Amino acid sequence: MLKITIDGHSTEVEEGTTILQAARKIGGEIVPPAMCYYSKLKGSGGKCRTCLVKVSKGSEKDPRPMPKLVASCSTPVQDGMEVQNITSPEVLETRKAIVEFLLINHPLDCPVCDQAGECDLQDLSFEHGVDTSRFEEGKREFDQIDIGENIKLHMNRCILCYRCVYTVNQITDGRIHGVLYRGDASEISTFIQNAITNDFSGNVIDVCPVGALTDRSFRFKSRVWFTRPMDAHRDCPKCSGKVTLWMSANDIYRVTARKDEFNEVEEFICNECRFEKKNAEDWIIEGPRTITRTSIISVNHYQKLKQGSIINPVAKKIEKPSE
Repeated sequence: MLKITIDGHSTEVEEGTTILQAARKIGGEIVPPAMCYYSKLKGSGGKCRTCLVKVSKGSEKDPRPMPKLVASCSTPVQDGMEVQNITSPEVLETRKAIVEFLLINHPLDCPVCDQAGECDLQDLSFEHGVDTSRFEEGKREFDQIDIGENIKLHMNRCILCYRCVYTVNQITDGRIHGVLYRGDASEISTFIQNAITNDFSGNVIDVCPVGALTDRSFRFKSRVWFTRPMDAHRDCPKCSGKVTLWMSANDIYRVTARKDEFNEVEEFICNECRFEKKNAEDWIIEGPRTITRTSIISVNHYQKLKQGSIINPVAKKIEKPSE
């Protein structure tokens, strides 16, 4: 086991663990943000640079600090390493510059974007963004296209994190879409306007950190904070059948995979569960989904306080609301 200290918090991890994975093990505010890294996808990370941290001590054997900021998602832990994230002014200033760079071409269309309320870039810009932009040139513009009957592609919003490309490559049979062209002309697209029609194509919607890939069946129907996320499952022959239903009254507005506190999918689901099962009778509803990550979705979903035991009458514990 290797010992690492991040912003004064220490933990022990196995050899081969990255700084970001170690920070997630500790948890809390010291976890660097990540727009391209996805623990479920091999090869992801190292593209958005939002997870840069400062290594103030390389290891016990070589205590010299690393000369430049490093990507925590791809830098392995060394025994005795000391890392600064939110305690480093250099890291915070660099992260602010990275957010400004990501917003160079990203349109400010949050009022009409279906990703608003659960957008990683929206949260990142709120915490580290600046009020003004120094970019004076024209933004890139692309036409909206349908890549299949269920998925809408807004390349204007894309930050080229490659998550959707890795998803299709690793959990489906064939590669249909990818990154075309180079430099500032790069774009995510299908080859010769092909449609993505495999059984797990809808997962590209869940892994997208911005509103570049959206669910056509949910577009403009409701804001996510007006719906109630409910855990549900069904006996599905293609996937685990464990999903989150976004409901209003008894109506199911959309179906997504369940996500953890880092906004990553726990288990990928098939298109049948996602797009075709929109009736409450199709599911066994388990109860309200607790959104643990920082998001407006977790607001307005209240929980009741229950009086503690007689032994400790001051203590109170959280109880989920009854149906």
